[in-house]
Amino acid sequence: MLDIRIIGLGKMGINLAYNLLDHGYEVSGFDQNSEIKSEFEKNGGRFYSSFEALMEDKKPSSVIWLMLPAGEITNNQVSSCVQAMNQGDILVDGGNSKFTDSQKNGEKAKEQGVYFFDVGTSGGTSGAREGACMMIGGDAEKFEYIRPLFEVLCVKDGYFYCGPVGSGHYLKMIHNGIEYGMMQAIGEGFNLIHHGEYDYDLAGVAKVFNNGSVIRSWLMGLTENLLQEDPDLKDIEGVIPSSGEGKWTAEEMLRQELSAPVITQALLARYASVDEEKYGEKIVASLRNQFGGHKVSKK
Repeated sequence: MLDIRIIGLGKMGINLAYNLLDHGYEVSGFDQNSEIKSEFEKNGGRFYSSFEALMEDKKPSSVIWLMLPAGEITNNQVSSCVQAMNQGDILVDGGNSKFTDSQKNGEKAKEQGVYFFDVGTSGGTSGAREGACMMIGGDAEKFEYIRPLFEVLCVKDGYFYCGPVGSGHYLKMIHNGIEYGMMQAIGEGFNLIHHGEYDYDLAGVAKVFNNGSVIRSWLMGLTENLLQEDPDLKDIEGVIPSSGEGKWTAEEMLRQELSAPVITQALLARYASVDEEKYGEKIVASLRNQFGGHKVSKK
């Protein structure tokens, strides 16, 4: 059985580790946060205090699996890993890396004779623990060797071999762009209902939408959950950070000279939500006052 070594035991990484441990795999891990050591080992994992220690006693059957923030952190870790790995070893990036970074990381690995797989992971922390959805790019023949991992990590029919290196993270990027649009549509719809003339039980609305309707989905189920807890969302600030994938999807739209207005508008709505200064809106309000004498709201 494969020996799995996970670098990055955050919310996603540690839940993937527990999923694998539940299925009888030997799982080791390293994270800069050593406070998770006792919990991880209590659940059957082996914690290493350094990257070097993790790599020193790896086995021929070891699979190194990265669950790290996208960008420089992951790219640097890939470079460190391939230098410490042997020809024929397997390196997996299960984070949300940009597909062009994964293509470059795949080339780094190939130069050292290491097989690199880019795995787009969806389903959140609960999916990582109980059954995820994964989109996999890499060598087709070597994929068959690690296919059993995806059989246990994913829900039934929940993994897809996409093609060469980069294709897994490309598909995950588009997936997240679609997610942006879906969430924005749900938010806008419930905003209209909330401000409309009828006093709906909003959790009840989400529940009926999620049972038999065309728009039923996991996201709608999550909407029901949060509206049951706090229908007015009094404790939530309407700031929506953007983690990168929506922007990358919009950039890909421009590169291909195609149209994706819903995804793009959802991204722009996120940008607007974090703009506390609203300087552009102030300009527009002032211009309306200048040319038409329209009232300007003052602080």
